[in-house]
Amino acid sequence: METKKLTPGSYPSHFSEYIELVENEDLNSILTSQIETSKQFFDSIPEEKMDYRYAEGKWNIKEVLQHIIDTERVFAYRALAFARQDPNALPGMDENSYAKNSNVGSRKWKDMIDEFEAVRRSTIHLYQSFSEPQLELKGRTVSHEITVRALGYTIAGHLAHHIHILKERYLKD
Repeated sequence: METKKLTPGSYPSHFSEYIELVENEDLNSILTSQIETSKQFFDSIPEEKMDYRYAEGKWNIKEVLQHIIDTERVFAYRALAFARQDPNALPGMDENSYAKNSNVGSRKWKDMIDEFEAVRRSTIHLYQSFSEPQLELKGRTVSHEITVRALGYTIAGHLAHHIHILKERYLKD
């Protein structure tokens, strides 16, 4: 996969904050390099911080990681459906419902990190299977249209965004 600038209209404006974090990178390179850097970061988080919430009503650290995992799975499925030219509009994702029903309280942090890595490796294999024309295909959800390539950058940028939030709001001390 070569670095290719995303074209205007290839993604909805609300994904800009994610895409702008990584859009100048080669997609395969950024997806791959994020595995080790993210694992090192997640491994560095103290156990006593796992249930920390920086404000009332915000997710704790384990819920943030589960959100990253869940979102990557949803976006990767969308990429698959769009690359295979599924004509159906795909459903949205209620991130708060996913978090509420994620059962992270009974999960081990190490298992969650392993799951993150497995999901990311699966995403990389999926993206390596796409041809250049498939990367340019556009599909629709109930609320927007996006290309397969833009979904890949959204996956990478979403992770970068949440790691930044974890560092700035959860682990600043």
